Amino acid sequence: MQFVYHPSAGLQTLRVDTREYEHIFKVRRISVGETLWWRNLEDSFVYEYQISQIGKKEAELECIGQKELPILPSKVFHLGWSIIDPKIIEKTLPMLNELGVSKISFVYAEFSQKNHKLDMERIKRILINSSQQCGRSLLMQIEVFPSMHHYIEAYPKSAVLDFAEKKLNSNEEISSLLIGPEGGFSTKERNLLQNQPIIGLICNTILRSETAVVAAASKILA
Repeated sequence: MQFVYHPSAGLQTLRVDTREYEHIFKVRRISVGETLWWRNLEDSFVYEYQISQIGKKEAELECIGQKELPILPSKVFHLGWSIIDPKIIEKTLPMLNELGVSKISFVYAEFSQKNHKLDMERIKRILINSSQQCGRSLLMQIEVFPSMHHYIEAYPKSAVLDFAEKKLNSNEEISSLLIGPEGGFSTKERNLLQNQPIIGLICNTILRSETAVVAAASKILA
């Protein structure tokens, strides 16, 4: 773990629920007088706190230092991802977070199952845990669009990953990329996307949506 997350990190005195941070106080058995680095995932600072008290339900920490230490990707990359099984999305998110994807816009495509609902609180917890492990200093942004039309209205210059003669390469200057669901885009959606830049991957096999997402993000960011 590179740091510990708390939304109020940066305050002079930090009070935390010992049950919520059980991995620190019971598993790692951190004691009074020891120090830990904390982030709020909203600014570039990492804050050093010394534990002053540990009670049954609450611990008190005092800030004794801070330093600006941004851990950011070399490129800003936005991903449009047509919604698939939420369990698969949740398993894939830590990889995208580690790679440095700045924002994910989840889109209900025509071939997305409309009964798939994203648990935004759970997604946030997954991203926080991933950031604590990889060191990322800012939380990934997440949003949801009800249709492809709404997505294109918001991101009119977004490129689209599909079968195409032009292949994605690591030197490609792409800041926004849309990836379809299982089964690809519908005829209606293809008509909507026909004026967008279309790029493909080098491999000739048909990829699952989550495989395509990680492959494209790796090509652009890693």
